[in-house]
Amino acid sequence: MKDEFWSIVVAALLSASEVHAAAAVIRTAPPAPVSVAVVGRPPSARHIWVPGYYKGVNGRYVWVAGKWAVPPRAGVVWVPPLWKQGPKGYAFVPGHWR
Repeated sequence: MKDEFWSIVVAALLSASEVHAAAAVIRTAPPAPVSVAVVGRPPSARHIWVPGYYKGVNGRYVWVAGKWAVPPRAGVVWVPPLWKQGPKGYAFVPGHWR
C-alpha cells in the first residue's frame, strides 16, 4: 500500500506539465481552500480560470492565488493540484492539463 501510494505520487509528478524538483510532504492536513476570490472577466475567450491552491513551503502550507490561463491546446481540461494522504503525511500532486 505504501509503495503504491508513492508510485502514484511520483507518476503524477512526472506526468504533470510542470514538474517540481521534489514532492512536498507535510504531516498535517491542508486547510480548507480560500473560498473568496475575485475572478473578474477573462482576458480573452480562450482563457479559463485556474483556481488557487495550497503548496508546501518549508513544511507549511502557503496559498497560491488562482489565475487566468490559456490551455496549451484545444480540448484539454485543467486537473487541479491536490494533497494525497500517505503514511508519512500529505504529499502534493501538482495540477496539470489533461
